[in-house]
Amino acid sequence: MLINETKGRTWHGRVKLADSFFKRFRGLMLIRNINYALVFVLPAETKANASIHMFFMLGDIDVIWLDSSRRVVDFKTAKKWRLYTPKKAAKYIIEGPVGITRVLEVEEGDIINWTPSEENEKAVPVKVSLPEKISFEASNGVVMAESVKEVKAESR
Repeated sequence: MLINETKGRTWHGRVKLADSFFKRFRGLMLIRNINYALVFVLPAETKANASIHMFFMLGDIDVIWLDSSRRVVDFKTAKKWRLYTPKKAAKYIIEGPVGITRVLEVEEGDIINWTPSEENEKAVPVKVSLPEKISFEASNGVVMAESVKEVKAESR
């Protein structure tokens, strides 16, 4: 969720963070139908760090540049295959589908905040000890046991 605290406007879409080098590098390139906002957390508050390119983008996006106090220093709808630099130094960049700036009624000087959406964590395989009578071999993922009563009796 993105919130324009100055105007009390909210965009209720998903928000992801680009807070590592690889996430910032990937950005929104080659993504069709962007339906979430990506908040870039930059390593330093400068104009050069906050410059963006639209190479390899499949469509236009709305971009909002914020300083370290999350105050809007610049915003625009960015067209594909172009370069953009904000008017002033920025610490955060919000990129998302066209229309976010309109919904939030963004103007320079507004304070924008966000709440990242919860990400589903990936499953991690874990080794577990099973009673001897249970086997995963040749079962297509189904646990096989000779007898439930025997397994219960052995585990006691």
